[in-house]
Amino acid sequence: MKRISTFATLVLLCPMALARDHSVLHPQNVSTFSIVARDPATGQMGIAVASRYFSVGAVVPWAMADVGAVATQADVNVGYGPKAIDLLRQGLTAQQVADKLLAEDTFPGKDGRQFAIVDKKGNVVTYTGPHAPDWAGGRKGANWATQGNILVGPQVPEAMGKAFEAAEGELAEKLFAALKAGDAAGGDKRGRQSASILIVCKECGRNTNNDRYVYINVDDNPEPFGELRRLLNLNLTYAYQDLSFKQLLKGDVAKARAAAEKSVQYSPNSTDSHMGLAFIDYSAGDKKASLVEFQKAQEGNPGFKKQWDSEVQFFPEGKKMLADQDFMVQLFPAK
Repeated sequence: MKRISTFATLVLLCPMALARDHSVLHPQNVSTFSIVARDPATGQMGIAVASRYFSVGAVVPWAMADVGAVATQADVNVGYGPKAIDLLRQGLTAQQVADKLLAEDTFPGKDGRQFAIVDKKGNVVTYTGPHAPDWAGGRKGANWATQGNILVGPQVPEAMGKAFEAAEGELAEKLFAALKAGDAAGGDKRGRQSASILIVCKECGRNTNNDRYVYINVDDNPEPFGELRRLLNLNLTYAYQDLSFKQLLKGDVAKARAAAEKSVQYSPNSTDSHMGLAFIDYSAGDKKASLVEFQKAQEGNPGFKKQWDSEVQFFPEGKKMLADQDFMVQLFPAK
């Protein structure tokens, strides 16, 4: 009986020991480093996050176009994400939302919470509870906040902020640069497992009525940053392809071509990217450039003719191209 009692005591004590040690077995502890930010030039808002935690993108990042972006982590209350977004929609500032979240949190572990908020005006808050797993803290600047817990030290959020401000290009590139810098500075001291990027802006996503410009997740990978970069390149490739087609339908060939060129930059070996640019070059009256791009699309693609036949019908000037005998002979020379 005494042995049973001792075993029962150990079972009861183990979860508390795990919580203190912040083991990977502790279900609430999302130990991670993240950045929330807004691009004042485009209005895009987003989050980038990495962690030694399975599928961090399913827990930490929350965002809504023209409203705000939120990261909620450490002794995480996942409800902070949707609640913060709802409060921001009501017109509260980032700081007012932070105050309300903490004041109304009735769940255990509140003193171990960590979160960050950026609102549509670029106001930022980063909060680290006094009992967030060490090392924990954050930094903030104009339109951005970085934070993390179970880190090697304060150099992680500091490096992230510097990288974000120094990086060139669109918000996606700046967020990725910040995340990579955090990892290079030591990151999560337990190691790597997952990473995520979420970026929103009004109707800037692919297809119709989609506010998610970027949403990529690496759920379980010992080296998640390489895979995150690959997915980001694909995401931006398809985003620019979609933008290019939309601009072409509007009759803005210059903007369509610029977007198509960006698509090729992100996927230089993609048949789809070269094909899209080739069609737009033709619309712009540059038949020579169009043929070059079609030839690149054809390289290593035995199904090129079949793909071309299926896509030309959706091209606004497809009938004109088909009737252009000189161009068609150069594109498909007789064998």
